[in-house]
Amino acid sequence: MDTVLVPGGTGRLGHLVVSRLREAGCAVRVLTRHNYKTEEGIEHFTGDLATGQGIEAAVEGAGIIVFCAGSRTGDTEQVKNLIPVAARAGTRHLLYISVVGADRVPLTNGIDRAMFAYFGSKVTTERLVADSGLPWTTLRATQFYDGLLPVAQQMAKLPVLPVPSGFRFQPIDTGEVAARLADLALGVPAGLVPEMAGPRVYEMDDLLRAYLRARRISRPIVPIWFPGKAARAIREGAIVALDHSVGKLTWEEFLADQLNSTGTAGLAA
Repeated sequence: MDTVLVPGGTGRLGHLVVSRLREAGCAVRVLTRHNYKTEEGIEHFTGDLATGQGIEAAVEGAGIIVFCAGSRTGDTEQVKNLIPVAARAGTRHLLYISVVGADRVPLTNGIDRAMFAYFGSKVTTERLVADSGLPWTTLRATQFYDGLLPVAQQMAKLPVLPVPSGFRFQPIDTGEVAARLADLALGVPAGLVPEMAGPRVYEMDDLLRAYLRARRISRPIVPIWFPGKAARAIREGAIVALDHSVGKLTWEEFLADQLNSTGTAGLAA
């Protein structure tokens, strides 16, 4: 079985992908900017995809790469640096995680580009992967619950919660996406595969109200109207995937699990 390299393998999604690959019996490498001790079945390589430093050693001999090193500002430069190294090393499968709506949120003016540049970065990186000459797979997923949780935690500290009016989300459990990525990594390169979305669609105020109920606190919520074509597209459903509601865990169940494992203090972190 091929060695699998997971850039970002210590992150929110990456460490779950690593666990799934280890359960499948894979030899796994993790590329990270920080030093980690090598664990059984896992090699840690220190490198920086943003600069290209240290990535050749990690890529050499890895037949499969599962890219999980994205950030809130995008990952175009990281993937741009990774692709030529992977091509020289003969990587046989590059797997990229993208976001639902990457190609459906228009960035036609300065306001849209300033507020929603993440989507533009993702679709640009998708094209880099598709044009890389490497065998590839791209999976688009919706927002992760454990990515939304810190947003809710920070907003709940405000006396009044401003929320974008009408924005629709269909978040999903990170573990479910990790399981799908691991399965895809061990299959044949498949190009752009069907999207993954959670079981329910929520507006932002619904997500926040569920969080406030879980914490048993009350805050007034004030809707804010966002202008522009990108905001209108999101209100109209650009970042949901109703035909791909494959997730099982709901936002309410996720919050209940967090409450049971960490208590109210954990939800308030």
